Amino acid sequence: MKRFLKLKRIWILLLLPIALLSLFAASRSEEIAEHVFARGVFVGLSWVMSHITGLLPFSLMEFGIVALPFLALFLLVFFAVRMIRRKEDRRFRLAKAFLNVGCIVSVVVFLLVIGCSVNYYRYPVASYLGLTVEPATKEELYGLVVKLAKETSEVRGQLNDFENEDGVYELSMSEKQLGKEAVAAFGELAKQYDIFAGYCPQPKHIYFSHIMSQTELTGIFCPFTMEANVNIDIPDYSIGSTMCHELAHLKGFIREDEANYISYLACQVSHSTELRYSGLMEALILSGNALYAKDADLYYEARAYYSDGVSRDLRANSEYWAEFKDKPVSNTAQKINDAYLKANNQADGVQSYGRMVDLLLAQYRKEMGK
Repeated sequence: MKRFLKLKRIWILLLLPIALLSLFAASRSEEIAEHVFARGVFVGLSWVMSHITGLLPFSLMEFGIVALPFLALFLLVFFAVRMIRRKEDRRFRLAKAFLNVGCIVSVVVFLLVIGCSVNYYRYPVASYLGLTVEPATKEELYGLVVKLAKETSEVRGQLNDFENEDGVYELSMSEKQLGKEAVAAFGELAKQYDIFAGYCPQPKHIYFSHIMSQTELTGIFCPFTMEANVNIDIPDYSIGSTMCHELAHLKGFIREDEANYISYLACQVSHSTELRYSGLMEALILSGNALYAKDADLYYEARAYYSDGVSRDLRANSEYWAEFKDKPVSNTAQKINDAYLKANNQADGVQSYGRMVDLLLAQYRKEMGK
């Protein structure tokens, strides 16, 4: 026992109870979640880690997903060989192996909780933006969709030179340049709301993006590496808003509806027409879906305000995702994502992505003076 206690890494096990106590405290107090974690510990952790991982030109998360199974298999074989060849101290070696696994679990849980989970309990972003979220009538929702359709169609008209042979919008710049535009957009947003101030790393592109599409995921924020990972195989119009969505998570706003809305705000203050179009399209799609669910007839009335370019892009988007919809991989990924969100104070699960419309409606009422 004394020999076991001499292993210095045993104290790493304390990270697990620290993480669980932190999550408990955050779940019981918005003030603690906001000021101790979201605007305290998380800021420091994300600043350090994102600066380190930002030095790499590739996604460390993606590299880890590919490499970890091979590393785990190597370590397992190595451990088995040593246990067979060295019969002495087998009990100690086995106990040491369990300790190592326990340390890994403790570190993983700690980073997940401190780098992500506690922020689900922070103040709502609406409180910083002066927005009041309340139930909406279908007439208000119709007005919002029409407004967004007009704005989206107007911006889409400025991108007619950036179309493929089918008349579908294509990026005029590289994904790397678009990522720089997304970072710059957060700099502009921070001028209006200082809650978004601070270091903003470059989004990381997923190399195996087409495989990622099979899970129906467009981006992933990784709390273990503090990277904003983006699927670049998806339709071009949605890449920019996805970048801003994942960067919103790096600003400490983990709720999906809030990240969507922050992405929309960042896109709209951008100097890039293409980024603005991306944000507007995301807002239009989610709002349109919400209107269709409430009143299909009103939705089809609003579709009259969609330009031909917008309609072509939406059709191409539907065709792209049809390849992956209702497949075993995508269904399993959706169930896992749904369970994860529900376990982290988002009772709507994957439906929480659509609650961005509540924030859009709150802004719409404010602008209309209602």
